[in-house]
Amino acid sequence: MSGIFDANNQDSALFIGGTRVSGQQVRSQNVMAAQSIANVIKTSLGPVGLDKMLVDDVGDVTISNDGATILQLLEVEHPAGKILVKLAQQQDTEVGDGTTSVVVIAAELLRRANELVKSHIHPATVIAGYRLACKEANRFIADQMAQKVDTLGAEALVSVAMTTISSKILGTYGTFFAEMAVDALKAVRSQDSRGKARYAVGAVNILKVKGSSARESSWFTGHALYRPFTGAAMRRSVTSPRIAVIDFDITKTRMKLGVHIVIDNPESLEAIRKREADISAERVRMLLDAGVTAVFSTRGIDDVYVKMFAEAGAVTVTRVPKDDARRIARGCGASVLTTLATLDGDEAVDVGALGSAELVEQVRLSDDDVVVVRGAREQHAATVILRGANDYMLDEMERSFHDSLCAVKRVLESGSVVPGGGAVEVALDIYLESFATTLGSREQLAIVEFANALLSIPKQLAVNAAKDSIELVAKLRAYHAAAQNAAPDAPRSHLKNYGLDLHEGKLRDNVKAGVLEPAMSKIKMLKSATEAAINILRIDDMIKLVPEQQAEDPHAHM
Repeated sequence: MSGIFDANNQDSALFIGGTRVSGQQVRSQNVMAAQSIANVIKTSLGPVGLDKMLVDDVGDVTISNDGATILQLLEVEHPAGKILVKLAQQQDTEVGDGTTSVVVIAAELLRRANELVKSHIHPATVIAGYRLACKEANRFIADQMAQKVDTLGAEALVSVAMTTISSKILGTYGTFFAEMAVDALKAVRSQDSRGKARYAVGAVNILKVKGSSARESSWFTGHALYRPFTGAAMRRSVTSPRIAVIDFDITKTRMKLGVHIVIDNPESLEAIRKREADISAERVRMLLDAGVTAVFSTRGIDDVYVKMFAEAGAVTVTRVPKDDARRIARGCGASVLTTLATLDGDEAVDVGALGSAELVEQVRLSDDDVVVVRGAREQHAATVILRGANDYMLDEMERSFHDSLCAVKRVLESGSVVPGGGAVEVALDIYLESFATTLGSREQLAIVEFANALLSIPKQLAVNAAKDSIELVAKLRAYHAAAQNAAPDAPRSHLKNYGLDLHEGKLRDNVKAGVLEPAMSKIKMLKSATEAAINILRIDDMIKLVPEQQAEDPHAHM
């Protein structure tokens, strides 16, 4: 900071050791950064979007069209760009789908807001207009566009999953993976303390097995581990097991580092060595005496102790990943045991920390042995086995399947869907333009720009499908304008469900066609995109300090 009071700093009105960019210049830079990021991923939007190949600094290749995955792998340095990257990650975490759309809308909102500011509209007015437009848009979606999934039949859930994966690698396999996602998620249904149904995506375990075609993928109830039983002499299955999940070694006990034992009788040395082996043997007997018939350890178990478990009819699995160990413990009603020590200084097995299930067995998948826990006591689990040709394909299949699970979860818990294919965005455009005319203030201009920014989604969908975006969007706007001006029971009111058919290049009723999305996905997308655009728009000054130069060591050359 030696140059903090340097008066010759031409880049700033402040006397600081760095640069300062303010006013319209910093807004233009932020908009350009947001537009650059949106341009990277916007061609991957929709069912006919294209994939991106990303190669990192060590040569690892990732092929994906998932917006959050692409942005996560990009090394974005601009501060405004980082906000959009985090925005996509937040959308992926909360909803699981719509990561590309949220970035495209946020960038378009920023661009249009910047044009308003250039026209001498104050940023505070634009922000107020955007917030009002977002609030009205969410209310319109909930009141007019959302439909209860119960009224659409059992196929609605499959349609939601199919819509999510239609733009991804799994979309070419029809409803095969969509039905699998719905069935697997329904199998892990649970209830919270208020009796409301909950569907934990984390309870659906995904295993990737190379070989065979994708259509040979399958799922089953139970939790699977990509680990075999430790001993070849162990039984292949245990019925009604008592399960212990441990996080400590069962190996020959050795003295801690720095502990010294001084002996004056050589015979005592053999007794010490025997006692070291007996300590772990006693722990094994404690587990067996407590009725444990299946042990899942995050660490290792020596062969001599594996033999003790096998002779007692128990099975063991070692080197279990900690996430899987916690998941098994949670599902079976067990606790992860980090030690057997008690408060009295002794060692004992807490029977309350043991879990139970219906069956633990080892099955063969391709060339590997997999341990499966079925019928867990507390929380049911499901395992999906994805088959594919190589690691790149399997990784993208896992991302696609996870997105479909998240979309189905949101629909099952919220119970409402909206038509896809740009129907919601065009309907909001017509409604907000009409709503803006009811205002007599400057916020009217911001609301109109907000409405027009939403059209970037149907336009980009049409462009990615090599269709005439101007004609399709104009016709779709006419349909939705007619629907909103018609009476609720008039035939034209059903036109609100119309959206783009990107394969045929025409309009269709997307509710009947099964192109459905979670209503929560659209609402979260609008809220997140609006807040991100507002946060960046509020910035009118950027000060970047130059790192202080270290004094050169005169002896460094020696």
